[in-house]
Amino acid sequence: MPKRLMVIQGHPDAQSGRLCHALAQQYVEGAHLAGSEIRQFDIGQMEFPLLRKKSDFDLGRSGTPKALVAAQESLLWAQHLMLIYPLWHGTMPALLKGFIEQVFRPDVAEKQVVQGFPKRMLSGRSARIVITMGMPAWAYRWYFGAHSLKSLERNILKFSGISPVHRSLFGRVENVSPDTRNGWLRKMRKAGMQDAH
Repeated sequence: MPKRLMVIQGHPDAQSGRLCHALAQQYVEGAHLAGSEIRQFDIGQMEFPLLRKKSDFDLGRSGTPKALVAAQESLLWAQHLMLIYPLWHGTMPALLKGFIEQVFRPDVAEKQVVQGFPKRMLSGRSARIVITMGMPAWAYRWYFGAHSLKSLERNILKFSGISPVHRSLFGRVENVSPDTRNGWLRKMRKAGMQDAH
């Protein structure tokens, strides 16, 4: 039976001509072909405040801004999460980080227990992280250690119980040839079909 998918378009520029948008669209089309039900969120088109105080974060679900309640409910509904973003200054764009901080709140991502580690509230879900970048993907992996990818995977997704986490990295995206771009789009459509099951 096809999985329920949540797709987060993490490019803060809402212009639809971005590579991130094209890759996400192909992924969604592939998942639709496989029969998945999909909920999509484009942070470039959303207005929400950034967290500034721990006390606001500690409010849990009750502190979630109204604009992000549907995203939070979709995170709990979904069986698989796809998150795509461009690499900026070696990490995700600030707006995407703000979105994650607001949505992955206490009692959504994890629940404190009296003794031991927090309870992982999103266990049983899987994810795919897709990152576009100007540098070669191999350089990001081997020279820079894919530090922001590892942080997102380990400290947010897996800490919440989301596993396995698949990775799709696209490097040297500026001035890429049409053939290479089309190959990337086909790859994402195939990934959408695979992740749907």
